[in-house]
Amino acid sequence: METTVERRRLGNSDLDITPIGFGAWAIGGGDWRFGWGAQDDAESIAAIHKAVELGINWIDTAAVYGFGHSEEIVRKALDGMSERPYVFTKCGLVPSADDAKTPVENISAASIKAECEASLRRLNVEAIDLYQIHWPTDDIADIEEAWTAMTDLQCAGHVRYIGVSNFDVAEMQRALHVGPITSLQPPFSLVKPEVEQTILPFCLERGIGTIVYSPMGAGLLTGAMTRERALALPPDDWRSKNAEFQEPKLSRNLKIVDLLVTIGKRHERSAGEVAIAWTLHHPAVTAAIVGARSAAQVEGNINAMTFRLTDEEFAEIEALRRSL
Repeated sequence: METTVERRRLGNSDLDITPIGFGAWAIGGGDWRFGWGAQDDAESIAAIHKAVELGINWIDTAAVYGFGHSEEIVRKALDGMSERPYVFTKCGLVPSADDAKTPVENISAASIKAECEASLRRLNVEAIDLYQIHWPTDDIADIEEAWTAMTDLQCAGHVRYIGVSNFDVAEMQRALHVGPITSLQPPFSLVKPEVEQTILPFCLERGIGTIVYSPMGAGLLTGAMTRERALALPPDDWRSKNAEFQEPKLSRNLKIVDLLVTIGKRHERSAGEVAIAWTLHHPAVTAAIVGARSAAQVEGNINAMTFRLTDEEFAEIEALRRSL
């Protein structure tokens, strides 16, 4: 018997999305400051095809991922599809004038509108289903200008819904003075759980949808990331410079992975699927972005669509967190 895939309403939108979506950060390639190393575009396209085939109905990308390359790969993957998934993308990070491989924040109205035009062209869509500001700037006054530009794009029909990414509560409150927020995209995982304290409760109270990114800790919680592999990541992989992949945090994180592996074995699930299920256990979380660079990686995590932790297993993980 075929299992019906659960769908969840995203914030104030009419978008009913699957509990996990396809994350297109890594497929942007390695030729920029936060790249994941060299990628095979044919494998990336095959990964997207496999995700859609297995029921995932949304893709999350961004203009900054390879400075347009990820969006172009998404377009190539979707060309000719009779039923296309929702496409979410982001703006607000552009190449630095000093180093074209390094992104800098720019959420001026002019920049946002120019980025939107470029994303529409690269994705070859009439309207972007969810358009998000990728990062706020240090000048909080910019948020009001930026959110006005976003609402203008929505009113003009260039984007269907608008959201934010990496915003804190104060920044969301400033945006809300201008107009509603459909969703927030924060980092949330067992190695980066900080948003559970105030940001997720705020979103839950305000009816703001939450799609979390890096639920597997950028690959750290998959069970495939050994100490040796973490310490040997190539220099064009941004994770090689991330403290979570280095000591002393690495040893702590690998203890968490050991428990995820143990819980996963009880259900014939991977450590990564358990890590994703931990994020989906939070009542504020609508869905999780799960990145993949090959069809095999998609198949390895697709059961996270339906797998859920019991309250006892969640408590088991929380007990370990408190002890570390």
